[in-house]
Amino acid sequence: MKFKSTRGGIAGIGFVDSVLMGLADDGGLLVPESIPQVDAGTLKKWQELSYPELALEVFSLYVGDEIPRADLKELVDSSYGTFRDEAVTPVKRIRPDLAVLELFHGPTFAFKDIALQFLGQLYAYISRKTGSVIHILGATSGDTGASAIEGVRGKEGIRICILHPHGKVSEVQELQMTTVDDANVLNLAVEGTFDDCQRIIKELFADVDFKRSYHLRAINSINIARILAQTVYYFYAALQLAKEGEQSAPNFSVPTGNFGDIFAGYLAGRMGLPIGKLILATNENNILESFVQEGVYQPGEFRSTYSPSMDIQVASNFERFLFYLYEEDAEATSSLMATLKTDGRIVIPADKRAAVQNTFAAYGVKNAECLEAIRACHESTGYLLDPHTACGVAASEKLASEGELTVTLATAHPAKFDESIRLVGIGQTYPEPIAALFEKSRHVTRVDGSTEAIKSELLRFF
Repeated sequence: MKFKSTRGGIAGIGFVDSVLMGLADDGGLLVPESIPQVDAGTLKKWQELSYPELALEVFSLYVGDEIPRADLKELVDSSYGTFRDEAVTPVKRIRPDLAVLELFHGPTFAFKDIALQFLGQLYAYISRKTGSVIHILGATSGDTGASAIEGVRGKEGIRICILHPHGKVSEVQELQMTTVDDANVLNLAVEGTFDDCQRIIKELFADVDFKRSYHLRAINSINIARILAQTVYYFYAALQLAKEGEQSAPNFSVPTGNFGDIFAGYLAGRMGLPIGKLILATNENNILESFVQEGVYQPGEFRSTYSPSMDIQVASNFERFLFYLYEEDAEATSSLMATLKTDGRIVIPADKRAAVQNTFAAYGVKNAECLEAIRACHESTGYLLDPHTACGVAASEKLASEGELTVTLATAHPAKFDESIRLVGIGQTYPEPIAALFEKSRHVTRVDGSTEAIKSELLRFF
């Protein structure tokens, strides 16, 4: 398997080099040169696999012989061996027409653990095998930072710096990042929004000389390994439901701000997994809803919401979907991204908009609707949603047809967002690992939102 850039300047590189490159050197995002196909017979066999076994099969399609299968199996087993549920991502039916795919049983109680536990193990493996130094740089709207840090903290040959927007993540999210005191971890609280943090990351990775000189590696979902790891739980959920007797392809309702999680579902569908609707659930930062419904992608005014991990205006994985929407035309993709930079928006023609709507439905959930979804679900089923998952449920209520089964991705444990849960009048008990965070000291540096300020901190750290 080889990988190429959405902008056409990079092609023919292997899996490991793609992981190390992160953002393509031409400024694009890396995608497989061809999407592997999984037939119905293989899907039937995969129904019997455990989550780690399934992950090994999916990863093998993209890794090929670059990593020996025994080594890859060890990486996968180490990545998911610490999850609190044996199923790793259990599917729980809470109504005849609604199931939740619980993605929060990893060490930081968020779906980002699924990909970042694997990516952390992979980076450590590469560092050991090559004797190379790996400097990881990432931005977070809340969950990526803690998951990435947990994946590599204390590992020899690796240093990690995470940017988060000061005052714009939940208290638990901040504590999970900033109470880590390992010497190879640097937390920077940036004045600004997540979009500012993400812009700085892309600017630093686009400086190819700086990236190469300081061995910068990506942990955000611009890294293709993140996307590949996230496709696995779509396969797992659909196959478990089929094994239990579900006859039709389920819808998936996906809370997303950066387009990475739902793009993984899109990729799983392109690989051959039967999927009904892909429901794109956003909050009041609803740029993606506007794109699906109107064909206009235009960042707007940032809004703080009860689902802060989706408080994003510029979706970093959107370019990957544009590339496939335009039938893998790198020139067209480059032109569209250039237009976004110069004009501040992308407008697609009616035929492309129809193609988007054949794949996605989208709904931007208002703050009040989010809280109401938490309250109503708890009252009727006893199941407590975190506010991001609540957006997924609210969107499915609007967009799924009667009688269709929808799987909503439960992206975080509700304890990570107790501020929002309390607004509904629901009390909860923190899991012990989260409760213990409040007794720890914090390690964080506050910086202004300029690329030069971040670069100065990195030069001191690396």
